[in-house]
Amino acid sequence: MKTLTRLALYAAVATAPEAGGIAASANPSSPDLRVLAEERALIRIADHIDRAVDAQDWKRARGYFADRVRVDFSSLSGQPESTIPADDLIAGWAGNLKGSKTSLHLRTNHEVTVEGDRATVQSNGYAWNRMEGNGDPLWEVWGTYTHQMVRSGDGWKVDAFAFHKTHERGSDWVKTTPGR
Repeated sequence: MKTLTRLALYAAVATAPEAGGIAASANPSSPDLRVLAEERALIRIADHIDRAVDAQDWKRARGYFADRVRVDFSSLSGQPESTIPADDLIAGWAGNLKGSKTSLHLRTNHEVTVEGDRATVQSNGYAWNRMEGNGDPLWEVWGTYTHQMVRSGDGWKVDAFAFHKTHERGSDWVKTTPGR
């Protein structure tokens, strides 16, 4: 681990409210620093999925998922939760977000829970899709994301993914029409 990264992690743990503002061990391999580093790694996975989707880098996006994924986008699509191959999830995204249709995903207020080889990252999210061609070119949605992950030989992989809409506005045409 780079020295600056260690110092930044140590400073974050030492000043965290949960630590009472008292420095944990000065040892960079202390349990508190390992937990903080693991939490940050899990948050990065959730954030990097968004970056890959917005870049339409489907191979990269697929790499963050286990082979099968329980998905729940029922608040957006009306379809019930189901378990599908991750390749199908990515193919669905790729079929919708292509060509003239672009997206931007933002996420904040991450909350991470780790229990052994299982982890959950919950966060608030905002996304918009833009596509010219039929009046209002924007569709926006706000809600909460839940990424459930399992530790594998290849690191953490998302094996359940849910988005629960709290608000949306804009063009239903942009929402439902694949890019060209």
